[in-house]
Amino acid sequence: MNEVVDTSLTVRRRNRSWPETLKREIVAASLAPGASVSTVARQYEVNANQLFQWRKLYRDDLPSGAMVAPPMLIPVAVVTGSENSATPQSRAADLIEIEVGGAYRVRVGAAVDGTALRRVLDVLEGR
Repeated sequence: MNEVVDTSLTVRRRNRSWPETLKREIVAASLAPGASVSTVARQYEVNANQLFQWRKLYRDDLPSGAMVAPPMLIPVAVVTGSENSATPQSRAADLIEIEVGGAYRVRVGAAVDGTALRRVLDVLEGR
């Protein structure tokens, strides 16, 4: 049986017309701290690319507080401490645990000799 498929476009896609006040509201919502353009676009049922265009269009008209502040650098001071000042948590962070074949666990500290560790792991893996 030959089935005939109608490929003609019976319903024309119509571009939506957005009032300017609504566009500005959507743009402002997308610029709110923590807002995601794609999430805001979905909420208002608008294409994210369209929202990016509106953001460019209305960028200069928005109040200065509406724009997201650029990232800032924060000053950091590195202080070296003695080995004895380490907290138990930082000592645990210097320790890794390696499980070999489900039968063995090897705990390795930060000062391990890599060559010696490789030999131990080879022996445990039966190489």
